[in-house]
Amino acid sequence: MSVSTSKEPARISGMFDRIARRYDTLNRVLSVGLDTRWRRRAVRELRLDGSARVLDVCTGTADLAIEAAARALGPAGHVVGVDFSTEMLAIGHDKVHRAGLSSRLQLVRGDATRLPLGDASFDAAMVAFGIRNVADMDAGIRELHRVVRPGGRLAILEFGMPRVPGLAWLYRTYFLHILPRIGRLVSRHSEAYTYLPASVAEFPSGEAFAAVLRPAGFSSVRCVRMALGAVYLYLAERD
Repeated sequence: MSVSTSKEPARISGMFDRIARRYDTLNRVLSVGLDTRWRRRAVRELRLDGSARVLDVCTGTADLAIEAAARALGPAGHVVGVDFSTEMLAIGHDKVHRAGLSSRLQLVRGDATRLPLGDASFDAAMVAFGIRNVADMDAGIRELHRVVRPGGRLAILEFGMPRVPGLAWLYRTYFLHILPRIGRLVSRHSEAYTYLPASVAEFPSGEAFAAVLRPAGFSSVRCVRMALGAVYLYLAERD
């Protein structure tokens, strides 16, 4: 069966709007709870000081933004989360309020390719499992470069495909056949969790994605393989 991987913004935002209420539950189930560890590692690798200004693009329900605000920043620090899904942001707002972080975590509706933010206005930027959904990924990366100050850091989490023989086959079977069925059952959305593996299969993971970051103005680029290559953490500095 052919699966569309179109990144047309209205299609992607509408898809996330429809699965928003079950999104966090599915993340925990489908990652066997490991997604919280991956986000924690990303924030830790940014080496933030307590007063840093941090941007979280494709923030979704704000898990990564909350991780940074709660664990890595003090009262003088500030996080801005940007997403274009109204329903995901509504859930994020509730979570931020419940966590008592409203004074230092702001959520904004916006497009990753046209961020409503000033040049060099952040000490660090991060993206968790969202860069592959940006319609013009190169434009999104240029925007990350624009809003991060010189010497500021970048952390991007994204899915990959394990390459170890045997394991790769098992993972592809899970990712392409079992995961979409669980996703459809829990989210009650027929498209979102078939789009997920199809979009990951198209994404230039590992060194291929690192090669996209460098010409955009990022240096000291590192690829950290996690979960045996099912997830990558990309780390870089703005030139």
